Amino acid sequence: MNDMWEQGFIETERGIFEYFTAGQGEPLAVAHLYMAFDKRGSLSANPFAKHYKVYLINTRGAGHSVNAENENQLSMKEIIKDLEVIRTALNIKKWAFAGHSTGGMLALQYALEAPSSLTKITAGCTAASKEYAEHKSCIYCSENKHFSRMIEIMELLNNPDTVQEERQKLGYEWALMSYYSEDKLIEAKKRPNSGHTVGKNLDYFRKVEVKNYDIRSQLKNIKLPTYIYAGRYDAQCPVEFGIEIAELITHSNLTIFEKSNHNPFIEEEEKFSEFVEMTL
Repeated sequence: MNDMWEQGFIETERGIFEYFTAGQGEPLAVAHLYMAFDKRGSLSANPFAKHYKVYLINTRGAGHSVNAENENQLSMKEIIKDLEVIRTALNIKKWAFAGHSTGGMLALQYALEAPSSLTKITAGCTAASKEYAEHKSCIYCSENKHFSRMIEIMELLNNPDTVQEERQKLGYEWALMSYYSEDKLIEAKKRPNSGHTVGKNLDYFRKVEVKNYDIRSQLKNIKLPTYIYAGRYDAQCPVEFGIEIAELITHSNLTIFEKSNHNPFIEEEEKFSEFVEMTL
């Protein structure tokens, strides 16, 4: 399924952005705060391409998209401004938006900032405040057994001197912390997939953006059709935070994947396909 996505570039008043398309149907955008995608697409985006025309977008500083002139251009609010000029340049009146992890945060923020541009949002394995990183079940919490190793991995991936072979080992170690079983990670590694970490973008998120991140009081203002999903054993954004979002957006639909960590689209592939069908 979608072994190769079609690459495109769009010129906007805010710079040139790279994106990849697959599928047919209603337009749906997918983006992440610090991942760069390529023609292999994304395991999290693939299920949507069975039912939508998906635009997998490299945000500012990722892939071959325009670089940030200053770090503030990497903020969620600025990325939404970028997404809006991309949508306009593509002559799309409205589109759906699906985001996983920090992409889910972006989905929630997008629904608050520009609801008239969206038909619906899907936000998965995500949180509406910085509190997720303070939960002991989260690998980003200082009380978590994986925390110190987690920081080492981030710093090494951000170091240009770290060789490719070492990067692959570090990436696998990081990924394994976010899988319910190693078998599912091995299966994921066999599939065409992209989404490597962009160091500068990740740094901005974890050192600047997330410090003040808390949109919980605003979520009641989201009136769009909203689909939330969470993995029961999520080690990045614990399941409690997906439940919290669904409680705050009272009309939203919540799906919990009972045998998943942070990647239900591959950990419970069939059930995730059913979830995507439900969003139609």
